[in-house]
Amino acid sequence: MKALILAGGKGSRLKPLTTTMPKQLIPVANRPIIFYGLEQIREAGITDIGIVISPETGEDIKGAVGDGSRWGSTITYIVQPQPLGIAHAVSTARGFLGDSPFLLFLGDNLIQGGVAGFVREFEDADPDALILLKKVPDPRLFGVAELDAERKVLRLQEKPQEPRGNYALVGVYLFSPSIHEAIGQIKPSWRGELEITDSIQRLIETGKHVASHILQGWWLDTGKKDDLLEANQVVLDDIIKRDIQGKVDGKSKLVGRVEVRAGSIIKSSVIRGPAAIAEDCVIRDSFIGPFSSIGPETVVEGSSLEHSVILEGSHICNIQRLEDSLIGRGTRIGPCEGARAVRLFIGDDCKLEL
Repeated sequence: MKALILAGGKGSRLKPLTTTMPKQLIPVANRPIIFYGLEQIREAGITDIGIVISPETGEDIKGAVGDGSRWGSTITYIVQPQPLGIAHAVSTARGFLGDSPFLLFLGDNLIQGGVAGFVREFEDADPDALILLKKVPDPRLFGVAELDAERKVLRLQEKPQEPRGNYALVGVYLFSPSIHEAIGQIKPSWRGELEITDSIQRLIETGKHVASHILQGWWLDTGKKDDLLEANQVVLDDIIKRDIQGKVDGKSKLVGRVEVRAGSIIKSSVIRGPAAIAEDCVIRDSFIGPFSSIGPETVVEGSSLEHSVILEGSHICNIQRLEDSLIGRGTRIGPCEGARAVRLFIGDDCKLEL
């Protein structure tokens, strides 16, 4: 079995941050989003992995992921010239996939518990497709599956106004090679894209067996700023452990599950977990509150922040209260008279006075 990760797309809902970096490389708990998917695929026993990239951001993905050796995997990169849909990406990767069954994984998704059980279920039941679903409060925002009593998929709908169920497609799928024929039989949607939902629906219409797997844990789509902050919160809460590798002076206090990586220095500060401080940071005379991730080589001094993601190389100085913020790389933030709580979403290499 092979795996295919989709890491193209423009990430328009995360601009301006995605103007200078792919959304799949934005860190959650100080690790790029795509790394979580790669680890889960490897844990499922799949080592032959293709990554679909775009011409604009592909080199960044290659630079971060490399040849896959850190996961004991082999990575093949496939360029999708234009973002013409998930099914189009699968078609573009046909040369890599050949006639193998494969796991399809959207590179900006995070799911709890991994995909190993999902893969075993596919191998045991041998359907033509197995799709991962999650019960959601408002299915009108997603692709939706209508199921029978045995969880066989009867019909798929893309963002229906009157859904026939409340199970959303998560963005993780397992396919037999029959999906390629189905993709060849569909036409572009009103969005001008080849939709994977239409391809799966075609499998159903031609009598193929499309099964479902209901995800019990959390599923996080990191496509927007608030979604990404929620993902950071959930992942920190789920996986972070107390691990102090940097230097912490006697005037500082670290409360709860706090990670401080090697090379970082904490002086006269309070850090309240869950929180993650990456390598080579300096935290001085500051308060870092829960659900915060501070990227490598960042300086925070005389400031208070919480529930925020700060990317590498930033400098935050004398800000009384920063919260619910997503800050790009190399950003400098300083004070201005009369400021209170601040909420920010800014891209790389900015300078702000607040």
